[in-house]
Amino acid sequence: MLDTESLTTDALCRSILKRHRETIAVQKPDFAVRKLNVIITAALKISNRKGFHAMSLRDLAEESGVSMGGLYAYFDSKTTLLRMILGEVSSVVEQVLSDPPPEVAGDPLNHLKWLIATHVRLTEAMLPWFSFAFIEAKNFPPLERRMAVDSEERTEQYFAEVINSGIKNGCFDPDTSPLIAALVKPLLQDWYVKRAKYRRRKVTVEAYIEAVVRLITSACLGSGVVPHRVV
Repeated sequence: MLDTESLTTDALCRSILKRHRETIAVQKPDFAVRKLNVIITAALKISNRKGFHAMSLRDLAEESGVSMGGLYAYFDSKTTLLRMILGEVSSVVEQVLSDPPPEVAGDPLNHLKWLIATHVRLTEAMLPWFSFAFIEAKNFPPLERRMAVDSEERTEQYFAEVINSGIKNGCFDPDTSPLIAALVKPLLQDWYVKRAKYRRRKVTVEAYIEAVVRLITSACLGSGVVPHRVV
């Protein structure tokens, strides 16, 4: 199961501090993490309300209660803050999806099911972060937009590798479409982008995982029988 304790805002901010230690002026780690938590939570809240591109650092100072000078102790511009958030989302996705448990790593079918379930649960645990990265992408500067695209392509590659492995060892239908790996990503995104739709329909995270697993594995297995159990 996904280690959600490592995905709390505090844990994510601790990771950001570690990656940006050389440029963050605040020396006391615990204090820095607490302030980063406040700042990033406020930035995500403002972005959800009116968009990151429309947010000024003054807006962020007012929402977070951190002075403008205090904000500059953590980043020199709004773009740097954006890079911090995007970098953490990309890093977490790569760390989690690249490390399947031993019991599924050699089994393409269970590995594929694990990838789907883990990605959905990951976005559930980091909902504001993933929603921000998806919804704001069209307004990112070119470099940051490239970061978002590269992260999405890496995620697709995890699925492509597992599907290709399943085709090679005879687990999956040899006629499985090469587009399946690309098509699974919008299904995964739908869970965190259109939450209101699923909330109205009382769809649980487990029910959504089960539906996506059955759809994708059916496409890979062809006429085979789809197991019900989700890893």
